[in-house]
Amino acid sequence: MLFLEAKVRKETGAEVKTLRKKGFLPGVLYGPATESTSLEVNLKEFEKTYREAGESSLVSLGLGNKKFLVLIYDVQFDPVNLKPIHADFYQPSLKKEVEVGVPIVFEGAAPAVKNLGGTLIKNLKELKIKALPEYLPHEIKIDVSKLQTFEDVILVKDIPIPKEVKILENKDEIIAQVVEPEKVEEELAKPPEEKIEEVEKVGKAGKAGKAGKETKREEEEGEIKEGQ
Repeated sequence: MLFLEAKVRKETGAEVKTLRKKGFLPGVLYGPATESTSLEVNLKEFEKTYREAGESSLVSLGLGNKKFLVLIYDVQFDPVNLKPIHADFYQPSLKKEVEVGVPIVFEGAAPAVKNLGGTLIKNLKELKIKALPEYLPHEIKIDVSKLQTFEDVILVKDIPIPKEVKILENKDEIIAQVVEPEKVEEELAKPPEEKIEEVEKVGKAGKAGKAGKETKREEEEGEIKEGQ
């Protein structure tokens, strides 16, 4: 299990900016049976831990002579440099299930992309799951090498998961598929005269539609004047 050292934070308000400049990240520890405590952690150590644990893996948080099993929650980022500027450390009850979003990691190569020239579409980036904290996975891996044709799809119900984990998404929702490339060759193969005729037809239809709208507008205005 990953370990992250923390210290009780005394800085508040404008003083927090100075704390960040020194390379520390402000945060707060809380939970159902844990008193809310302001704290600080080393920014570089936090970023390393967050990359590995995400928001769905338990982390051992050291605070003084105590250790807390926590989940990293609600990380806030600077909109300019995208650096973390605040984080919540939530200590859940180890006896109660929690709901989290677990990132999906796509592995392998889809034959329908390589052999048929299709495009891989990833409809979901994470899965909402429910489980006891100790069974929460860090990520869910999905092998797309099963997508050999344009008819093949990977559904939520196709994902192998431990029995201790419940997926909260619609079981028939498509996670990934390969779609057929657009058939631009047909358009390119048409003779120029045919394309010009089609443009003229569209133009005439557009003018007719516009004229119809203007006539209808005039009629409506006439009705309003008569009513007045």
